[in-house]
Amino acid sequence: MREMVKQGKRMGKWPKIMLSVFGSIIVLAIVVLLIVNSYIAKSKPFIDGEVSMEILDEDVTIVRDEFGVPHITAESDADLYRTQGYVQAQDRLFQMDMARRQASGRLSEVVGEVAVGTDKKFRTFSLRSAAEASYDGYGEEGKKVLSWYAEGVNAFIEEAERDGKFPYEFKVLGYTPEPWTEIDSLTIGKYMAYDLGGNWDSLAVRHWALNNFSEELARELFTVYPENASSIIEANIANPVAVAGQFDPGLVPPEFNGSNNWVVSGDKTASGLPLLADDPHLGLDTPAIWYQMHLQSPEQNVSGVIFAGIPGIILGHNDDVAWGVTNVGPDVQDLYIETPNPEDRTQFLYDGEWEQAEVRDETISVKGEEDVPFEVMVTRHGPIISDILYKDEDPNALFSMQWTALEPTKELEAIMKMNKASNWESFEMALEDFHAPAQNFVFAANDGTIAYKANGRIPIRKQGDAQLPVPGDSSDYGWTGYIPYDELPRVVNPKEGFIATANNQIVDDSYPYHITKLWAQPYRYERIAEVLREGDNFTAEDMMKLQMDQKNLYAREFLDDMIGSIEMKDAAVGKYKEIVKMLREWDQYDSADAAAPLVFHKWIKQLPIGMLSATMPEDVYELLPAKGTITDKMLRDAYAGEPGAWVEEYGGVDKWVFDSFVNSIEEIEGLFGDKIADWQWGDFHQLEFPHALSGASPIFEYFLNPKKQAIGGSNVTVQAAAFQADGTVNHGAPWRFVADLSDLSKANHIVGPGQSGHIKSQWFHDQADDWVNGNYHETVLDGDIKEGYTLKLKAER
Repeated sequence: MREMVKQGKRMGKWPKIMLSVFGSIIVLAIVVLLIVNSYIAKSKPFIDGEVSMEILDEDVTIVRDEFGVPHITAESDADLYRTQGYVQAQDRLFQMDMARRQASGRLSEVVGEVAVGTDKKFRTFSLRSAAEASYDGYGEEGKKVLSWYAEGVNAFIEEAERDGKFPYEFKVLGYTPEPWTEIDSLTIGKYMAYDLGGNWDSLAVRHWALNNFSEELARELFTVYPENASSIIEANIANPVAVAGQFDPGLVPPEFNGSNNWVVSGDKTASGLPLLADDPHLGLDTPAIWYQMHLQSPEQNVSGVIFAGIPGIILGHNDDVAWGVTNVGPDVQDLYIETPNPEDRTQFLYDGEWEQAEVRDETISVKGEEDVPFEVMVTRHGPIISDILYKDEDPNALFSMQWTALEPTKELEAIMKMNKASNWESFEMALEDFHAPAQNFVFAANDGTIAYKANGRIPIRKQGDAQLPVPGDSSDYGWTGYIPYDELPRVVNPKEGFIATANNQIVDDSYPYHITKLWAQPYRYERIAEVLREGDNFTAEDMMKLQMDQKNLYAREFLDDMIGSIEMKDAAVGKYKEIVKMLREWDQYDSADAAAPLVFHKWIKQLPIGMLSATMPEDVYELLPAKGTITDKMLRDAYAGEPGAWVEEYGGVDKWVFDSFVNSIEEIEGLFGDKIADWQWGDFHQLEFPHALSGASPIFEYFLNPKKQAIGGSNVTVQAAAFQADGTVNHGAPWRFVADLSDLSKANHIVGPGQSGHIKSQWFHDQADDWVNGNYHETVLDGDIKEGYTLKLKAER
């Protein structure tokens, strides 16, 4: 009994010991948290007060409004661009550094061997080399702007190093940023051309298909089969290039990295002057890819957005005009089937002779590891891209890539002129220097003009229509030039009273030049045109409402026929009767609280999976472009009574559609149970703005990413919200913009999730909810800022 009492006393001490230990851990955690919090807070940008600045000629004023938009007022363009660089670095230096590193193929230096594959890809794609070549072609003024901007960025880097105030991300990764250069800004510009202007993957997959499927099956994977190119088809079959296992689909930009834009003439507006709307679609990240600014000097007064790391304003408005873009999506990349010399892999056959390729040493430095030797070979056509994963084998054929963006281009000079344009004539003249990526520009002026131009370098080919790789060993193939600037698609003041684009087909068969055969699905454009055609007396509020429109015209086209397939196959048991009833009663809006969008989109995504995925390696399937466009055509043809080879081989359209439906319902039930009343699109369709560091730890994810939110819309609605297989919404319009030309002293914007890249800033995630709900903020040009923070940069004289 006495021993039991002693044992009980000993056991009674343990809770006190554990409480003491636990308390110590809590105190330590609090101390660490306070230290970390203090360090992070120290690097928060200084935005209110005065700072002396050696690089300035005159004093500059920066007023950040209530949404964190910097309004910069300078006495010269030189000081304006210097300050623009300084301010962007204040808010976005880590993002800027990551962008230049990724585009240059230098991520491994700071994140380790995990980025070696990415670095090889971007070294091979030669974006930095193209930026260096472009710099040489700039005039004196363009080089000055780049230099002034770099001075401003470096002024902040020097200040942060002196004061120990580098953004915390640099501390996490254990490095300090290098000085900014003019080439860094141009390299980021080339990255945007990469993100918005590629079709090499479609050529590679079609090449694979010709060599692995019957011609009948292969031709249905083309948007339009190249009937009159037998020699090119034969060359692809005779010289197979390895595709499976050669490329990382995760490094390919999102398919149809698109946008919406439109402009409405004064004849259809309440004010009698035009309205313009633009919402470019890109990845949704923290911080946003776009940075909103207002720049004012005696020479210009312009407001809008720019990519962090680049001077000027690429999209927006000034006192007289407004403009916006969508991606044209032309075929600006060609693959060439190159024949390497078996005796010397750096030589390639051309017109009967071995031609020496340029060989660049691109040794990759890797944090904490040995350097990785790497070479890039460049033929007369461009870099060898199928050499990215090249090892010791001796292939009979390789792909090289010719691309408009690898040539010297001068987009910054175009931006500088656009910012100062006062009418359509001066704006169109500015566009002549905007070559890559090719963009659909819509324009409006306060003189009532509305206009459109598809802009950029679009190749004219000796043979072929860019649907297949072409032989690289013959001068019979290649480019002869570009579509003449004056012959690019153009519209001014149309009778219909509006112009709209959404990556849709912009020319018909009468257009004399090839742009592409692979346009985006038409549903966003058709909905925009439907609203603008039927309406009148439009206001800016109507344009904002249309940008948030969730009407699904994809369902309007196909749903009745697809339901018919279910009823045909399910007639005996009626197992899916309740779901079919719900789909028939759906208003065909992709509302977050509705069940029908969940069923429809899961079903649509199953169609290519059920038909195609089992027939090809996983990476080839992931590379396959326009899966929706391909299966759309299969559905249209089959429901019209003309099923193609894939549908016939599967067992008919009803079986294919029914099987896809059953699989999608099983997935939904696995996620949300079998009660239809419990299903909601928003429970699956969840918005995320991930930070670059959030994947490293759940702790980083918790603090750096805004809370996930249910969201309506989809990849086919005007309110673009494209999603991954797990439902994560990762692609849409990071910036939405509406301008009323009757009053260009202000315009309406949303930048999701916010302006600042600093976790302690009030503008880090402050627009995430606004992005979901369509709550725009007003940005002024006239300096009438009611709430704000004022930073005076004092020139040292």
